[in-house]
Amino acid sequence: MKRAALAVLAVLAAVSAQAQDKYPSKPVNMLVPFAAGGSSDVIARLVGDEMGRVLGQRIVMENMAGAGGATALTRAARAEPDGYTIVIGNSGTNAASYTIYNDLKYTQADFVPIGLVAKTSPMIALKLDFPAKDLKEFIDYAKKHPGKVNLGHAGVGSSNYLICRTFLKASGLDVALVSYRGAGPALNDLMGGQIDGVCDAATSLSGAIQGNKVKALVVATPQRLPSLPDVPTGAEAGLPAFQAQGWNALFAPKGTPEPIIARLNEALRKALESPTLQSRFKELSSVPPRQDELTPDHVARMVPGEIEKYRVLLTEK
Repeated sequence: MKRAALAVLAVLAAVSAQAQDKYPSKPVNMLVPFAAGGSSDVIARLVGDEMGRVLGQRIVMENMAGAGGATALTRAARAEPDGYTIVIGNSGTNAASYTIYNDLKYTQADFVPIGLVAKTSPMIALKLDFPAKDLKEFIDYAKKHPGKVNLGHAGVGSSNYLICRTFLKASGLDVALVSYRGAGPALNDLMGGQIDGVCDAATSLSGAIQGNKVKALVVATPQRLPSLPDVPTGAEAGLPAFQAQGWNALFAPKGTPEPIIARLNEALRKALESPTLQSRFKELSSVPPRQDELTPDHVARMVPGEIEKYRVLLTEK
C-alpha cells in the first residue's frame, strides 16, 4: 500500500512538472482592476501584447472595475494558482486598499509577485475652461470657493485616489472628490466639462493634454516630463510637497508554482526590452523598471513599505 501510494505521488509530480514545462499551453487571462482607458489598462495592454509574443500564447485582458480595484483583486486571489490568471496591481489595489477597506476578501499574503511593470507620473489636470491658468490661480480659486471645486479619480482605493489625497495634503485645499469606476470614465467627463479636474497619471492623460482636450496643471515628479515639457513640477509651481510616484506590478495567486512565476517574469523582462514598448512608454511618460527592480523579490520587499506609507497618508488628520 505504501509503495503504491508513493508511486501515485511520483506520477502526479511528473504530470505536474510536465504541465509546468509546457506552460503556457493556452491563453493567459490578465485581470485589469479598472475600466478601459486608464493608466493600468493602457500599461497592461502594452505589456500584455509583448509578453504574449514571448510566451507564444495570447494574454487576454479582462477589465473588472469596482471598489477601487478590490473586485478584481478578490477574484485573482481566489483563482486557480496555475499561471492562467494574473492581475496588474498598483499602489492603490496592493497597498492603500488594506487601510481603506476593512472588509477585503484578500490579504497581501494571497498574492505572489511576478515583477514590476512600470513607474508612472502623477498629475492634476483641469477642464479647458476652468478659470485658472496655473497652480497658484487654481489654489486661490479653490480657497475662495471651499468645497465647490471637484476632482475625479478612479475610485476610492485606486492609485488616482491616492494622487488626490497627496495633492490635498500638500495644498491644504477643501475640494470634493468624485469617484468613478476607472480613470477612463473620469477623463471622459473631464473632457466633456462635467467635472473640474482629475487626479491621474501622465500615462492616461498625455493624449488628452497633447490634443488640447484638457489643461495640465502640475506633475508630481522631480523633473518635467520629456513628453509634456510645458507642465511644471510641484516645486516649480510653488507646491514642493506635491511629490509622488505611481507604479504597476504583476501578481499571481498564492501557490502558483515557482517555475511558472519564473517563466512569467522572464516574459515580462523580454517584453520591457521591446523597442516598440519602450517607445510607447516614453510617449506616455511611463518609466520601465531598472534591472534591479525587475525581480519578484523586489516587489515583495517594496509592497510592505508602500502599505505603511499610505497607511500614514490616509490616517493622518
